[in-house]
Amino acid sequence: MTNKINFTKATIDVLPMPEPGKRDTYHDTKTSGLQLRITSTGVKTFSVYRRIKRGDPERITLGRYPDMTIEQARREAKRITLDIADGKNPAEVKRGQKAELTFAELFAEYLERHSKPKKKTWTEDKAQFETYLVKPLGKKKLSAIDRNSIARVHSDITKAGHAPTANRVKALVSSVFGWAISVGLWQSNPAIGIKSNKENQRDRFLQSDELPKFFKALAEEENQAIKDYVLVSLLTGARRSNVLSMHWKDINFERAEWRIAETKNGTSQTVALSPEAIEVLSNRKPTEADGFVFPGIGKSGHLIEPKKGWKRILKRAGIKDLRIHDLRRTLGSWQAKTGASLAIIGKSLNHKNQNTTAIYARLDLDPVRESINNATNAMLTAAGLKDNTKSAVTKEK
Repeated sequence: MTNKINFTKATIDVLPMPEPGKRDTYHDTKTSGLQLRITSTGVKTFSVYRRIKRGDPERITLGRYPDMTIEQARREAKRITLDIADGKNPAEVKRGQKAELTFAELFAEYLERHSKPKKKTWTEDKAQFETYLVKPLGKKKLSAIDRNSIARVHSDITKAGHAPTANRVKALVSSVFGWAISVGLWQSNPAIGIKSNKENQRDRFLQSDELPKFFKALAEEENQAIKDYVLVSLLTGARRSNVLSMHWKDINFERAEWRIAETKNGTSQTVALSPEAIEVLSNRKPTEADGFVFPGIGKSGHLIEPKKGWKRILKRAGIKDLRIHDLRRTLGSWQAKTGASLAIIGKSLNHKNQNTTAIYARLDLDPVRESINNATNAMLTAAGLKDNTKSAVTKEK
């Protein structure tokens, strides 16, 4: 059945439902091409039915009544009519929008094609997406995500008290769109221009008065793997992930060196091992030195999460607000306390800084080793665990 009526709320609300399986169509007398189609279940949908130049008639669905008002439907119908007059095909545009990726679909492509193959931190990308981005952005088409959408996500995370995390999430969204542009999946990056939160650089490290308590609590740790892991982390200043995946084949006991093939910043590193670090590793070394220094039962084959043991140590020591990564900063800080230059500290911790790279390149390992040994001696002396004649590790054991 086809009828022409003046679309008003009063007339539309009382329109009869067609017979089961049938559909009735009504044409608006005020707006050319605007239709209202009613199904036998009572669903009422606005659409535009127009002939496209040099083509067959097309029906473009606008939206359901009453979610879409009559005035909204009339405005959209007029806009589509103007587009057709300009030679555009709104139906093709709409079909293209249906094929457009959602952010969740784009992220899945990014994760498999870019993040997993090229980033050691891909699991962090996945966790951030699942925690902060699925709900606000996941189901949205890419064209519906603008700067305001991303700024709102950034603001919500910031207001929840996680300003640094908000910056990381924004950077991830920007990276996803940047990659999409590079591979031809999208044309613009809506994350560009959003201001990041100001972050206070963390400067926490073990102070002189904390060292005795820390080493006492560490000596009382029953899990030897956790105890040794913490000691090696402190005595080498290496990144957490590198210590966890430390392999026996990469340790040269004769030269007192540990070779890391690839660090977080993409470069290799040779770590100078102090006598105390060598002692810890020697005590761990199995008869057949093969595999990981800190083996685990998971897929990786090595220890993954020392957090529970770390919490036990801090609780016994009565120390708060100290992270495992702060052990790395602790070594660097004590190097500075014992007179090491910034270049030496940067070399020993493998900091990647363009302004000092040339200086690092001219340094051999001897001054780095001396600095690490001096810092280690100073820390252990402050802890009351070492004098000039005894090894702290031996003393604890």
